Amino acid sequence: MKQSEIKELSVEELMEKMAAFKKQHADLKMAHSVTPLENPLQLRKVKRTVARLATEITKRENQ
Repeated sequence: MKQSEIKELSVEELMEKMAAFKKQHADLKMAHSVTPLENPLQLRKVKRTVARLATEITKRENQ
């Protein structure tokens, strides 16, 4: 998810997306620990998306 897409979302949508991506990251980590993922770079991509969402939420709270 790109930063430009994240800026267009409301705070409620950001929270929903963040929860969904956190769950996806946890699922990917569990799957990767059992058997190696076909594309382990998915973990990095999802983790960075969670960080982008968290940053945007914090930025909006401080304004």
